[in-house]
Amino acid sequence: MFEDLSGKLESIFKTLKGQHRISEENIKVSLREVRVALLEADVNYIVVKDFINRVRDRAIGEKVFEKLTPGQLIIKFIHEELVRVLGGGTAEVAMQKGAPTVIMMCGLQGSGKTTHTAKLASYFRKKNKSRPLMVAADIYRPAAIDQLKTLGKQLNIPVYSEDSKDVTTICVNALEFAKENRNDLIILDTAGRLHIDEEMMNELIRVKEKIQPHEILFVADSMIGQDAVTTAAEFNEKLNFDGVILTKMDGDSRGGAALSIREVTGKPIKFVGTGEKLDEIEVFHPDRLAQRILGMGDILSLVEKAQDSMDQSEAERLARKIEKEDFTYEDFLAQIRQIKKMGSIKSMLKMMPGIGNKLDAMDIDEKAFVKIEAIIHSMTRKERNKPQLLNGSRKLRIAKGSGRSVQEINQLIKQFEQMNMMMRQIRKIGFNKLARGMFGAKAPARPY
Repeated sequence: MFEDLSGKLESIFKTLKGQHRISEENIKVSLREVRVALLEADVNYIVVKDFINRVRDRAIGEKVFEKLTPGQLIIKFIHEELVRVLGGGTAEVAMQKGAPTVIMMCGLQGSGKTTHTAKLASYFRKKNKSRPLMVAADIYRPAAIDQLKTLGKQLNIPVYSEDSKDVTTICVNALEFAKENRNDLIILDTAGRLHIDEEMMNELIRVKEKIQPHEILFVADSMIGQDAVTTAAEFNEKLNFDGVILTKMDGDSRGGAALSIREVTGKPIKFVGTGEKLDEIEVFHPDRLAQRILGMGDILSLVEKAQDSMDQSEAERLARKIEKEDFTYEDFLAQIRQIKKMGSIKSMLKMMPGIGNKLDAMDIDEKAFVKIEAIIHSMTRKERNKPQLLNGSRKLRIAKGSGRSVQEINQLIKQFEQMNMMMRQIRKIGFNKLARGMFGAKAPARPY
């Protein structure tokens, strides 16, 4: 997401960095280009106008500090205004104590309500140890109930459904069912249409009045840009929803909806869908997204992804191996499997400062891990645990077994030796701090 906007802003900032002082003229030229970049990213016109005016008002007459160039100062203002436009701070879903929390999903057909009902249920089960119940309240779309039931089976999360044409009754009965079965989170997957109509809105209003959900979340397809913003405004007028889930953010290279929807509706973006898998949903952090847009990376999200994906016992085992300087190909293979859980190499690199916008020029081999796994699997257990055994004849046998060349085997051995060297360096600076920070693991005490 935001690849087009990030690339254009980076080009503008390169020009700004060459400026020695802030003047009305260079502010005017720079912000004109930022304005065009935002409009081309499908950001709402009024949002762009207000954004540019605020940045200009802050920049004109501002003194340049010794440690900041004019370019850096304007980038600072743009970053702060981006954070403000995106909502300022993270907005949490208000979970109830002592009673089931009811979340009502709404939005147009095809926006991803059913899939994100399942994603939310899985997210809160993992985060809060919740016992969710998903309610099939979309009785109009063909196969909507079956889709939710299939997702429920995949996640081992119960789904409540009825052979009834009265949506309000279904939802009321679902609440009673949840109380009887100790479900503390109820997510209503309501019906949508291909366009807003009076019948759909009246039904949603009736459900809201009868059920009185604690949260109403509007699900918006970020791929449709300004149409998503317009639809959100209409839904908000009728339902006064509490927050937004932006879906398909992995497929939108412009990102205009994310930069407009908060400003137009006044309601926060609470979650973003970042992929097709049922665990690919993230809490929305305005400051982190602003950093990504400006090419500053997002280390905090990368660390959180590592914490969610990495097995703590495995991290502790690795810590002990590093302490003993006994890192083997078996360990290397185990770490590859852990890293693969975090997603694609490209998605992780995008979170690294200064790398995100340069990825288009890089040749990223997403199958690199597959090749490494094939090579290590072609080693005997003894060879994996004693890397020093790998002589010429063994390398040749491994190359034939893995379908790779001897040159690739040598390249892997070199990478492994470099990793071993890095591990020794980590040991010197104190693995305790690193393990706790990255993986939440308790590393073993050092012997001195």
